[in-house]
Amino acid sequence: MLFEKGWAASPLRWLMDTLGHAQLERMAAEPGLVAAVDQHAAELRETITLDRETLGDYLLGFADELRHRGWSFSGGHEPAAVRLTAICWLARELGLLADESPA
Repeated sequence: MLFEKGWAASPLRWLMDTLGHAQLERMAAEPGLVAAVDQHAAELRETITLDRETLGDYLLGFADELRHRGWSFSGGHEPAAVRLTAICWLARELGLLADESPA
């Protein structure tokens, strides 16, 4: 299961360490994943304020819904995985993980 104990204390950092680094590396070799992540990132830009607190809160709510559904990461391009990757990409691009404070 993707969301194990401890993820809620620092959701952005936890997601990046758990899923983000590998998914962002995959983007270098998979143009389809880049396009999908870009689309999800654009939707997030239009929907929420992109700061550490708001993006972290969004992730917590999204993760709660995924846990409620019993979702688990399969490594594919399903919408939930792409949305999580977009959150990681935005957090990295916006420098929201630059320090050690919870995010």
